[in-house]
Amino acid sequence: MTTNSQTIQLQIRFLTKQEQYAVSDTPFAVDSTITSDELNSLVNQLIKENSTEIYKKIEFDFLAGDHFIRTDLGQHIASRGLSSETVIDVEYVERLPAPEPQDCLLHDDWVSAVHVCNNWILSGCYDDTVHLWSKKGKHKLTIPGHTKGVKAVSWISENEDSATFVSVSHDQTALLWEWNMKENVVECVHVCRGHARGIECVGVSNDKTKFATGAWDNMLKIWSASMEEESFGDEDGETDSKRSKKEGKSQVRTPKMTLKGHREAVSGLSWLSSSELVTSSWDHTLRTWDISVGASVSQISGNKAFFDVHYSSLNGLLITGSADRHVRMYDPRSTEGGICKATFTSHDAWVMCVRWSPTDEKLFISGSHDSKLKLWDIRSPSVPLFDMVGHEDKILCCDWTFPDLVVSGGTDNTLRLYKTSDFKTLS
Repeated sequence: MTTNSQTIQLQIRFLTKQEQYAVSDTPFAVDSTITSDELNSLVNQLIKENSTEIYKKIEFDFLAGDHFIRTDLGQHIASRGLSSETVIDVEYVERLPAPEPQDCLLHDDWVSAVHVCNNWILSGCYDDTVHLWSKKGKHKLTIPGHTKGVKAVSWISENEDSATFVSVSHDQTALLWEWNMKENVVECVHVCRGHARGIECVGVSNDKTKFATGAWDNMLKIWSASMEEESFGDEDGETDSKRSKKEGKSQVRTPKMTLKGHREAVSGLSWLSSSELVTSSWDHTLRTWDISVGASVSQISGNKAFFDVHYSSLNGLLITGSADRHVRMYDPRSTEGGICKATFTSHDAWVMCVRWSPTDEKLFISGSHDSKLKLWDIRSPSVPLFDMVGHEDKILCCDWTFPDLVVSGGTDNTLRLYKTSDFKTLS
């Protein structure tokens, strides 16, 4: 194909998996300089001609070679290595609506941690407190207990009357909490001690029986998530029940397992199954751990420090945020080693947090020190679907656990909520 796309005619065929918008698959001749906007007008005209009802224009996105078309068609097929001599399949999908900004929840200091569970939101703050909110933005509780900034929080369980969760802090502890919803009272049930430096991340296993923590001491530790008193010995041979007599009302819990391997701080973690998890680190590596054997079983090396990692059970892939401003996607099942499957480039500063959509295997969000929260489709690595505006300073944390709600927190002392309930899967 020549680079002078002005004089080239291309044969294209429109396809869609959304049958209500289907048109004839007869090939069309179009100029190679045709853009997505012009393709959109053409498809809408074809749908209108085939419809007997009053037709309202639909906004579509277009794909060729399994990637969204973000330039003119000639440039796109050249970049994807597609032939201009054959009929090009152009798939169209209804464009996602922009996420709608909802509440802005004010804190007294930086918001560094957030996790959503059904109707409730947990947030952690640099003023040493944990906060409970309703999903509609009503503040339920401010929870003191830590003596330094809270870096991560995670729900463990919830029923009609009570819920349990864990928070971790730079005070080197993880606290296990029980919330009596009817009385709106929270009790710290266990103080988990074992790290020698501040804890940076936490994640509860898929079976809810244990949780993992990563810290600035370079260690990954595994703990019981049970709220019951346990009398078995820890790594040092001293039982939890003996320790609890020394420490007062909250029982002190020690780790079930300590896993060594990272050379610098463990910055993020995500469970792959109830026995496997992946960690990210400032040492430029991702490690997969099998806790049934108590060892690291694989490693992926990067160019810069990793700040976060998240795994999707829908597609089996990892996404990461790092100091080189990029989001990268990896396949932990790959036999090709540490080859990156895709690089997503749009942020202007460190990418601090990443989260997959819980319902769509192609969508994820990323938050950065550039104050931008971006919504991505893996088929558009150079242009995000949306910049979700609102933050006025660095973003430190984000969450997309609940399908219709994206949340993010940052150094502007706010937790921002975005409604995504109108999303339709781009399949």
